[in-house]
Amino acid sequence: MNERATRLLLLASVFVIATCGLIYELVAGTLASYLLGDSVTQFSTVIGVYLFAMGVGSWLSGFVTRHEARLFVQVQLLVGLVGGGSAALLFAVFPHVDAFRPVLYGLILTVGTLVGLEIPLLLRILKDRIAFNDLVAKVFTFDYVGALLASLLFPLVLVPRLGLIRASCLFGMLNVVVALLSARVLRLDGPWAAATRWCGALLLALLGAGMAASSHILAWSESQMYADPVVHAVSTPYQRIVLTRGAGDLRLHLNGNLQFSSRDEYRYHEALVHPGLSRLPDARRVLVLGGGDGLAIREVLRHPGVEQVTLVDLDPAMTRLFGSQPMLQGLNGDAFASPKVSVVNEDAFAWLEQPRGTFDFVVVDFPDPTNFSLGKLYTTTFYRRLARVIAPEGACVVQCTSPWAARRAFWCVDATLRAAGFHTEPYHAYVPSFGEWGFILASARPLAGSPRLPDGLRFVTGDTLRSMREFPPDMARVPTEPNQLNNQSLVRYFEEDWARATGR
Repeated sequence: MNERATRLLLLASVFVIATCGLIYELVAGTLASYLLGDSVTQFSTVIGVYLFAMGVGSWLSGFVTRHEARLFVQVQLLVGLVGGGSAALLFAVFPHVDAFRPVLYGLILTVGTLVGLEIPLLLRILKDRIAFNDLVAKVFTFDYVGALLASLLFPLVLVPRLGLIRASCLFGMLNVVVALLSARVLRLDGPWAAATRWCGALLLALLGAGMAASSHILAWSESQMYADPVVHAVSTPYQRIVLTRGAGDLRLHLNGNLQFSSRDEYRYHEALVHPGLSRLPDARRVLVLGGGDGLAIREVLRHPGVEQVTLVDLDPAMTRLFGSQPMLQGLNGDAFASPKVSVVNEDAFAWLEQPRGTFDFVVVDFPDPTNFSLGKLYTTTFYRRLARVIAPEGACVVQCTSPWAARRAFWCVDATLRAAGFHTEPYHAYVPSFGEWGFILASARPLAGSPRLPDGLRFVTGDTLRSMREFPPDMARVPTEPNQLNNQSLVRYFEEDWARATGR
């Protein structure tokens, strides 16, 4: 191979190295947010630790005084092994260790340190082949372009098409290929070179096996995480959806958090919908934000006067699943098949920016504010947008986590709604799977009239409606600041309250 081809291949390796390095970082951040929640905190800490580790690797490269080419190849093999196997390892370890974070950040430190060694070593290898100014310009150009490619590929192709385990294994294999090609173009020979080829072939086989077995690895990991067998699991660009079933109980988990149990979800959804909608006998148009499982829609459709229901849920995989799987259709009463129901798969925060007309009743059924992305859906900004689509005599209801386990978080939502101009009526209900759970009915002015409950309810009655509004001292109102887009105080309250309640 001539010198020009050698230079081009080594520069091309910079592109692959940069792409692989950022992919490992994104895999770690995404996996941490799936397993630990709070995506902003996880990505922030993962990025910080990873960049620090790269700095450590660059510093360590200063102690290398000989055999740079050989070390570069060895580092590539190690990055391929550790980075490529990182997702499978973390998924496998998570159900079995209490101290998961040290494992996570130890792995990130290892990968980041190895990646930090790569570019300085490559610069030394190329310094006698390319003029310094041209060398630095080309290396950093390839580095940044590779990072851009990784940031585009990851959310658009890798996560939805391959998943985290396959993606990390694939890019680990690319690192191994770079190692083998580098060993060849740098003319490394002798017994060491033969051992490198055998090691590379073994790693390619191992990572290829990891790709092939990724679904089994993930299924095994999730079987350890959940008490009941997993009957359906899928990763989407937005979340990890897992359904478990055991002893007549079907459960939905999103990113590891329980969303409902079929044994008692009727308590939650009856309490969510009927205390408000039963006081609006003239309600014709209803908006449901979140609630992609269709269970809230099922309750809304019990009211014969409702003529139109619009569901806005971000994840089309959720609405497709609950609109097409017979077991789930039976649970939600085949709500998506009703001619009254229309589905919009968009971000509710952005959807409310555009004129939408008005609705007589709005059900806000988002997951708990475990991170800033969800927390924005509980802010004064969001509620002011929401107020524009509620008819003057209409109302909305918001699920607000547990007023017992997350007392400050619950009353923070109430304070936020009042700061946005709503009159609020907080209430709570006991759901065995969750414990005491809170809701807030909000309207421009106090609602008049007595509730007219539909037939066939299993939980909500006139008596339960009255008791729902009574808060014992350990759930009574506490002072909190409103949740605003620029402070996200709710997320902080939620994390601290649940950590205290669960002892974590």
